[in-house]
Amino acid sequence: MLHKPGITEQLARHIAATRWDDIPSQVRHQAKRSLINFFAVTLAGCRSRPIDIALRLLSEFSGGRQVALVGRAERIDALSAAFLHAAAANVDDFCDTHTATVIHPTAPVAGALFSCAGMRPVSGRDLLLALVLGNEVQARIGLAISPSHYNRGWHITSTCGVFGAAAATGKLAGLDERQMVWALGIAATQSAGLCECLGTPAKSVSVGNTARNGLWSALLAQQGYDGPAEPLAGSQGFYHALVEQADLSRITDGWGDHWEIMAASYKPYPCGFVIHPVLDCALDWRREHPKADVARVVVRGNPLLSVRADRPDVSTGREAQVSVQHAVAAALIKGQAGLDEFTDACVQDPEVVKLRSKIEVLRDERFSTVAAAVDITTTDGQIFKLEQQAARGNDANPLSDLDLEAKLRAAASGWDPHYDVAPLIDAIWKVEESTDVSRLTALTVPG
Repeated sequence: MLHKPGITEQLARHIAATRWDDIPSQVRHQAKRSLINFFAVTLAGCRSRPIDIALRLLSEFSGGRQVALVGRAERIDALSAAFLHAAAANVDDFCDTHTATVIHPTAPVAGALFSCAGMRPVSGRDLLLALVLGNEVQARIGLAISPSHYNRGWHITSTCGVFGAAAATGKLAGLDERQMVWALGIAATQSAGLCECLGTPAKSVSVGNTARNGLWSALLAQQGYDGPAEPLAGSQGFYHALVEQADLSRITDGWGDHWEIMAASYKPYPCGFVIHPVLDCALDWRREHPKADVARVVVRGNPLLSVRADRPDVSTGREAQVSVQHAVAAALIKGQAGLDEFTDACVQDPEVVKLRSKIEVLRDERFSTVAAAVDITTTDGQIFKLEQQAARGNDANPLSDLDLEAKLRAAASGWDPHYDVAPLIDAIWKVEESTDVSRLTALTVPG
């Protein structure tokens, strides 16, 4: 029976002891890139039907209106705001990815942090430090059990993101080492999320709960609400309950030698990240052959591509976000892979439906999760062989700062063509100079 006392205590000590000056300049910059991406995906998702439903229901039970919401005029209590921020950032499957664990790191952490900023002034430096630490904590906890945890069907963003949100908001709250252990323990008992929910709005419920429950955990711990001494590696703790053989060294060893936020991938397409290298191939080919008729497509990729995205028969835009057949068909028919290509209307387009049936997915363990090969056969008998070794947006083939700005501009124009997003972009790049980061949220609120 697993029982390794002191693991959570060591992690809490690192969180409490890390200061702004410990964070290298390139890591601070990467945190700002994550914020650019967070506002892009949250603006894109904050008016979607699932978020409208959640906001309406939460408002019926909310007694507070202290926190503004990104991209919306309504105000709500802080816990509900954390839920809505994280769920909105995740609902379009457009948020960032930590490739080694498949955690979507910023939605849980930033969702909670901007709720904190609505309760009291938070400086830009404190926000960036907390963002980096929350990202680090959830990634390290996930790395200890990757890839087995995700492969079992646990939605790792949800199961590990709650720790990131608790650590980040606990850092803002000034929790000491003992209180941080309590916060992580309270978070541990609220860890949940299933991959069976992928392709449905239910997926974003557990992601929303990461931010809400992480913030709740930190607030409770701050008030003296205690928890177990070893919630991670205890005999009945997180890892034992999940029946995982955890590599506990991944949790604390080498703290500060490198930062997991540097491994973040930012998505150029609103769908599962394992589909991205396939889309790179399909879109590049279509640009070079705009009038060619496709007879057959064979996709070869990491087994995870087949497990998560081999779904030829989809009926909704949400399902399409985890269907490689739909993504390829839409990209080849429409010549692009944006939000419009993952809607109910596109799923039901007769040309897209017809081409989906001509796409085959094969498993090939030689490919990493960010690599794939695509063979396209045209109606005249030609065969085109394409391959992508590192999907665009991956940390090995990253989007530029300008690319991320363009993603935010596109999301903002979809919200309101007359909205000037330039002040928000400028404020994010200069956020460490701010004494109150709630201004960032205010810049997204409709007049």
